[in-house]
Amino acid sequence: MTGSVWWSIVSLVFILCTAPVWSVSVMSVDLGTEWMKVAIVSPGVPMEIALNKESKRKTPVAIAFRDGERTFGEDALTVGVRFPKLCYTHFLELLGKKIDHPLVQVFKKRFPYYDIVASPDRGTVVFQHDSETQFTPEELLAMLLQKAREFAQNSAIEKINDAVIIVPGYFNQAERRAVLQAAELSGLKVLQLMNDYTAVALNYGIFRRKDFNETAQYVMFYDMGASSTTATVVSFQLVKTKEKGVVESNPQLSVIGVGYDRTLGGLEKQMRLRDHLGKKFNEMKKTPNDVFQNPRAMAKLFKEAGRVKNVLSANVDHFAQIEGLLDDKDFKVQVTREEFEKMCEDLFERVKAPIDQALKTSGLSMDLISQVILVGAGTRVPKVQEKLTEKVAMELSKNLNTDEAAVMGAVYRAADLSNGFKVKKFLTKDAVLFPIQVIFDREADGGVKQVKRMLFGQMNPYPQKKILTFNKYQTDFTFHVNYAELDYLNPSEIQSVGQLNLSQVDLSGVAEAHELHKGAANAESKGIKAHFTLDESGVLALSSVELVIEKTLSDEEAAGEESPFSKLGSTISPEDALKNNLDEKPVKEEPETGKAGESGEKKDQSEGEEVKQSSEEQQAKEKPTEEQKKNATGKDGEKKKPKVVTVKEAIKFSEKLIGINPLAEKEMQESLKKITSLDEHDARKRAREGAMNALESAVIDAKVKLEEDAYNQAATQQESEAILALCAKIFDWLDEEGYSAEAADFESRLAELKQLTAPVWRRVKEHEERPDALAGLESTLSHSNNFLATIKNMTANQTEADETPIFTAVEISLLQKTISDTQEWKSKMIEEQSKLKSSDNPKLTIASIVEKINNVEREVKYLVNKIKIWRPKKKESPKDTKNTTSSTDQKAKKDGSGKDKSKEEEKVIEPSEEVNEEEESPNAAESGQGTKTKAQQPEPEAQEPIAEAEVPEVAEPVVEPSKTESELRKDSESEPSIVASALIVFVIHVLFRLVT
Repeated sequence: MTGSVWWSIVSLVFILCTAPVWSVSVMSVDLGTEWMKVAIVSPGVPMEIALNKESKRKTPVAIAFRDGERTFGEDALTVGVRFPKLCYTHFLELLGKKIDHPLVQVFKKRFPYYDIVASPDRGTVVFQHDSETQFTPEELLAMLLQKAREFAQNSAIEKINDAVIIVPGYFNQAERRAVLQAAELSGLKVLQLMNDYTAVALNYGIFRRKDFNETAQYVMFYDMGASSTTATVVSFQLVKTKEKGVVESNPQLSVIGVGYDRTLGGLEKQMRLRDHLGKKFNEMKKTPNDVFQNPRAMAKLFKEAGRVKNVLSANVDHFAQIEGLLDDKDFKVQVTREEFEKMCEDLFERVKAPIDQALKTSGLSMDLISQVILVGAGTRVPKVQEKLTEKVAMELSKNLNTDEAAVMGAVYRAADLSNGFKVKKFLTKDAVLFPIQVIFDREADGGVKQVKRMLFGQMNPYPQKKILTFNKYQTDFTFHVNYAELDYLNPSEIQSVGQLNLSQVDLSGVAEAHELHKGAANAESKGIKAHFTLDESGVLALSSVELVIEKTLSDEEAAGEESPFSKLGSTISPEDALKNNLDEKPVKEEPETGKAGESGEKKDQSEGEEVKQSSEEQQAKEKPTEEQKKNATGKDGEKKKPKVVTVKEAIKFSEKLIGINPLAEKEMQESLKKITSLDEHDARKRAREGAMNALESAVIDAKVKLEEDAYNQAATQQESEAILALCAKIFDWLDEEGYSAEAADFESRLAELKQLTAPVWRRVKEHEERPDALAGLESTLSHSNNFLATIKNMTANQTEADETPIFTAVEISLLQKTISDTQEWKSKMIEEQSKLKSSDNPKLTIASIVEKINNVEREVKYLVNKIKIWRPKKKESPKDTKNTTSSTDQKAKKDGSGKDKSKEEEKVIEPSEEVNEEEESPNAAESGQGTKTKAQQPEPEAQEPIAEAEVPEVAEPVVEPSKTESELRKDSESEPSIVASALIVFVIHVLFRLVT
């Protein structure tokens, strides 16, 4: 392999290795009431937790604002202990709720130091931070998501835009829209809002996909977190899917039963323990003041209660102690696990209820559940595990990471949804927790009757599409979308769900749409169809409304309508259309026989049969019988089957959300402006702190260095005094004005200090690095002398062997002169430098030494480059020249046919045509016999072997265009250093031995 090819390969590998990677990383965020976890998937890094700045795997959900500074996580909690009102925590439960919501009242009771007011436009919760500043829960969540994105980007070392966000499964429509708007404010693109229990089940399944088969396996996940508890029944099995015409089996998880308790969690236990500690302190009578009236003291008690609660999960007792709890009085008291269990006795009795609810909605019994898996930090409490064991009568499984299972499952889903990664398919089917129905009025028997139609029943899988058909309306009308009866929930939970009315839809232009086809004998109305979508995030949307008309065309109209596209469309049967969209199901509005609610429920239950039956009926209409086929292809007088086309007229509609409206465009812009302002302030703060730290470090570094002998000797007395005076001046400025200065002020003083210290630091660097540089120069001269001796010996041998030398005498003398001049310069400069003081500017600089090294290497590399393109030749003797000429003359003579062969060859061979390198030997090329085949070429003459010590380092013979001296010297400048050149020379030496 030639040297040029070697360097081409190396360059290609370097380009491929250093090419920038397109940003494809994705992230997931587990939004908990108390903690936040972030996970990422990036190229080469599959599924890992993104660490925060403290290198911890989870971050407290806390944001604090004090003295114009915004802090997150642990730093925010530190602020919150001293100033509870300025630190916002546990605000996730306030999303999408009005000020009078029961859970808002519970929040105000737990954290009385927050000033919570109602939004004037939406009636939702707003934190009154000060007289001029307010924060909505959406804004606080957006800031938290920005911080999560920062953690993810620091771990992935690239920008991240896409995320899957985990939310509680019991979040309603308003709460889910609030999370989506918060993500929009943070600049994140939400791939999906994923329910927490679905994410946990996916994490469990992806590592056990080989354990599943066509038989469903039922697993229960019991999750107790900070604020809520959920029990979920999930089935795992292999299902067949068709992807791009290929049928394959993939694992699928289906959520088939869910039970939950929204207020049962670790937070309620912590609050009770806090109140218990507060009572104990008041009973000690250390101060006449009531600890419950002091927000700071209550914040300290709350933090200590959380610590003690965690310790009691592993110990039977522990001491709670706080220094200076109230009026500088310390507090210390022993708390036993028995006391803790007694104060939370009613909470432990509620542990079993979610399991009963999950089994009821799934229609299964505990006998069919293979295992119960614990998730969430609350399940570590021994009493909780004891109650669960009594209920399920089996050993509890603890084979999942209780803290990180959800976020790791969600990041796998994020990678699946993104375009940058290909993961093993794992299908997920979530389930509707709160059934959704449509309610509308219809005239019947002289009165108005309310009709209910179920859109998405309880535990219906989603994502899914539904079509609701209105058959009786000829004019504009209105219908409502509401939650259906939630009788399976307890009354307190129904209140927590909030507003049951979701939206009101007003249709307009119905009469006009009907009028377009009124009076047409061949037109039949199929009703007004409303298309609903429940997407992967569980958000309901009305996508379109249309009037559907079926028209029967006459022979003339059918002929006019016929086109390639209509022919293609007519070949698609309703059954095929149904297969293309399995999730889209019609829900027809038909006359009722009983109560509206009962009929609606019955309608939803038999909906699948109706879809199938409706599809078969349409197919039967379009597929002719054998008799019809015979008639259609019979004699000319027989009648053919009429053609039916479908016409759709769009109906205008306006949807008004009832209850909690999303943030309007104006409110979104105001919130975005507020968040952007805080981001810019934080950026200025980081820049200022960085500049201040750099200045302080430079001042300290300068003072320390001047105390060292090397730096003290390298500086003159005037320079030392000036540097120390400036350092003292900067220190005084930092004490007096530094804390209010901007980044530019620090940078200007740092530049002034650097300008003063640069000459001294440069001298020290020259003195320290000069020995190494001189050693490098000496090594270069030594290698160059060895190379010079080698090529001199080689040139002499080539002359004796009657060969053309590679190098000319001028080239050899030029290298010899360069080496000699450099050696003289080195001796002279070392002598001159030795006469200077350390504080004088050096004459023998590192830059000058490097320049001399480059000059010598340039000459050596020029000669090496010449070796690379050189091809061994033998000088032609007069006898060889005569024989070659004679042979050429004979070929030029006419052959037996009397034609001139040389002229023919001139006509056949084009000037640009090249001789095959494999068929041309060196001897043939030099003797004018390049057109001979390999078999016709004479054997090369044997050459006298050359001693190994006399062989120079040359490259394998290569056919390349000749290069000028300037080009070779240019190439030599881009060659590697002398060490790399020595390696190349060695390789060339071996190749030359093989060739010659």
